[in-house]
Amino acid sequence: RMIEGGLPTRVFYVSHGGFDTHNGQANAHAARLKQLDEALAAFMKDIKAQGAQDRVLVMTFSEFGRRVQQNASGGTDHGTAAPLFVLGSKVKGGILGEQPSLTDLDKGDLKFKTDFRSVYASVLDDWMHTPSKPILGKSFNKVALL
Repeated sequence: RMIEGGLPTRVFYVSHGGFDTHNGQANAHAARLKQLDEALAAFMKDIKAQGAQDRVLVMTFSEFGRRVQQNASGGTDHGTAAPLFVLGSKVKGGILGEQPSLTDLDKGDLKFKTDFRSVYASVLDDWMHTPSKPILGKSFNKVALL
């Protein structure tokens, strides 16, 4: 409704919690991902119905990844690498970057292949037309998102 109403806001932030699954992860994580999937699908459908699909970009992120090995409580602890999703009519579809190995680990953590700040830099520079270096503190290689 805020986008449809023409607010001049360039960034909207929405939080969806419940992913900090240190125990009993399998069912809880699947339920959270289903909620996220349904919410994103409904949002993108609404954006398209408004005719705003060419001016809206959605990016998901988390402040932490998960470790590969399950802990004793049936969950996983905080790790380094994590996926993120970028959605929009101008986004090049598909998987970006190389999938990390589940066996070649760094002290139990995934070795990320794409620095998330490269994705941020690409969104800032190429979508928002805002210089990323002052925001991120240094320059990062951009990725082909759009």
